[in-house]
Amino acid sequence: MTDIDAISDKILRELSRDGRISNLELAERVGLSPSACLRRVQDLERRGVIKGYRAVLDPMQTGKGFVVYVSVGLGTHTKFSQESFERAMKSAPQVRECHNVTGTIEYLIRVEVADLAAYKHFHTEILGTLPQVTAITTFVVMGSPKDERA
Repeated sequence: MTDIDAISDKILRELSRDGRISNLELAERVGLSPSACLRRVQDLERRGVIKGYRAVLDPMQTGKGFVVYVSVGLGTHTKFSQESFERAMKSAPQVRECHNVTGTIEYLIRVEVADLAAYKHFHTEILGTLPQVTAITTFVVMGSPKDERA
């Protein structure tokens, strides 16, 4: 685990809000000189605290406005079964997130597609063809009053 002091925490919060902020603006917001701020950001990147920068896309504008979370249960709990499922999710462009979780199911995935018909295709032709999948529950996103994913 990496120690994060108060100033680095401020830097991380600002960068998570706007990864394209200039170093000059970032330094001003966190109360550092530009050179000190840049050194801290580079150190956070070098240590792997900052893993990368991304564009936040609007699913509606990209034609993928039908968003669902899907809980997936597996019939067997072997390493092979999990690795096979994870490979299938990595290769499915509709899957934007895949999380191995605890509880009554093994995975929670986020799927972004154009519409219900596209989701039905994913549900039937991708999830439905995986032999290790025994339970699928779909939760349709009706709105996102807070979403801080980068």
